[in-house]
Amino acid sequence: MDAPPDRGRVRVLLVAPTRAVRDALAGDPHLAVTETADPGDARARLAAGGFDLVLAHAATDGVALAHAAHVRRRPVPAAVVADAPDVRTAVAAVRAGAADFFVLPDDAEKLRAFAAAVAATAGADPFRGIVSRHPKMLELFELIRDVGPTAATVLIQGETGTGKEEAARAVHAASTGRGGPFVAVHCAAIPETLLESELFGHEKGAFTGADRQRVGKFELADGGTLFLDEIGDVPPLMQVKLLRVLQERRFERVGGTESVRVDVRVVAATNQSLRKLVRAGRFREDLYYRLNVVRLDLPPLRARAEDIPALVEHFCRKYARPNAPPKAASPAALDQLARYPWPGNVRELENAVERACVVHAGATIEPAHLPPEVTRAATGPVPVRVDLAKPLKDVLRDVTARIEKRYIRRALRKTRGHVGRAAKLCGYCRRSLTAKIAEYHIDRRAFAGSR
Repeated sequence: MDAPPDRGRVRVLLVAPTRAVRDALAGDPHLAVTETADPGDARARLAAGGFDLVLAHAATDGVALAHAAHVRRRPVPAAVVADAPDVRTAVAAVRAGAADFFVLPDDAEKLRAFAAAVAATAGADPFRGIVSRHPKMLELFELIRDVGPTAATVLIQGETGTGKEEAARAVHAASTGRGGPFVAVHCAAIPETLLESELFGHEKGAFTGADRQRVGKFELADGGTLFLDEIGDVPPLMQVKLLRVLQERRFERVGGTESVRVDVRVVAATNQSLRKLVRAGRFREDLYYRLNVVRLDLPPLRARAEDIPALVEHFCRKYARPNAPPKAASPAALDQLARYPWPGNVRELENAVERACVVHAGATIEPAHLPPEVTRAATGPVPVRVDLAKPLKDVLRDVTARIEKRYIRRALRKTRGHVGRAAKLCGYCRRSLTAKIAEYHIDRRAFAGSR
C-alpha cells in the first residue's frame, strides 16, 4: 500500500478515471506518481502514508479525498481536478481543504506550476533548508518523518555547522505540536548563574534585580518544541533539574514554590560525544539515556561532498541581489569547493557563497571569488585534522579515506568519468574501483565531459 520508494522525488497520489492528469504532468522528473481510479483504494493508500501530494478528480470523490488529506495528523497538500468548470465543486473543494481546483486541459500549465511548487518545498528543500540527496541524509529524513509525530525525546549529534538546529526544526515541523512554538536555547552561550532562570523563569524578588516575574523557555515552549543546543555544556546541577523536568514535566520557577506543568517536546543537540562525557564523569548517565531516546547523527559536509552543487545553488538563490537573477558557480569553482574539507561544514559553505554573491557583481562565481583558504586547499596538500578524542588508527583511517576519495575523483575527472581507465590510473581493478565509488557516494556521471 505504500508509495513507491522514489527517494528524492515528490510522491504523488493520483486519483483519476482517465490518464488526462498524468499526461499533464508527463516529463516532470521530480514527480513519482502512484495512480489509481478507485476512491477506496486511494483512501487506503493515503492512510498508509508516504505521499507528498494528492491530485484527485472530482469524479472519483475528489472533494472528500482532499478533505481526508487535509485533516491527517500530517496534512498532505491536495488539489481537485475536473473536466469542465464547476463553481459549486470548486468552492466545496477549497472549503474541504484543497489547495486549488483545476480544469483540464485548460489549466494544464497551472497544474504543472502547482506540482512544481510542491516539488520545490517537499523535494529540493523538504526540511527547512536541509538540502541533500546523500543516502545517509535521506535516511535521516525518513527517520525524522517517522519520529516526528511521536512524543520521543530526540538527541542530535554532529559537528559545528552541520545543521543541527535545522534538523530540530524539521522534527518540530513533523510533530503533532507543529502549530505550537519552537523555542531555541543555546546553552553554551548562557552563563551558568543565569541558565536556571533562562530555562525555568523566576519570581519577583527571587534575587537582586528580579523586579518582576519572568517566564522561562520551558513555559514559552508549552505545546511545542524546546531545542536545547550544546546540551553537553550544561553544568552538573542543571543536569539534575533537567532530568526531573523530562521525567515529571513539571518544575518551579527560581524563588517560587508553585509547580508549573508543561507539555513540551525536547530536542537536544551537541557537537560532543555525550557517551564520552558520561565516561569522563562530566555528564549524568541517567540524563543521557533520557535524552538519547532517538538519535540523529548528522554527517559532516566532507562526507557528502556530492551535495555541494545543490547547496551552492540553494545559497545563490538565498543571497541573490534584489531584482537580479541568482548567480551560478562555474565548473572550476564547484571543483574547488568539492575538494575543500569544510571544517565549518554547511555553515562555512554558506558564508563562502554569501561572500561571493556580495563582493562579485558578475553572473558567474569563479575560483577567484572564493575565500583564499578554499582555493589554497584545492591545490595544496590534504589538510590533516587530528582529533585527540579518537584512537590514532581511526584518525589514520579517516585521513587515508579522504586522500583516496580525492585521488579517485581526480582520476575520474581526468578520464571524463570512464571507470575502466580511471581504475588503471589508481592501480585498482575495475570491480574494486566501482566498489570504492559506491562507498564514497561519488557520482561518476558528474565527470562526463570534464577536462
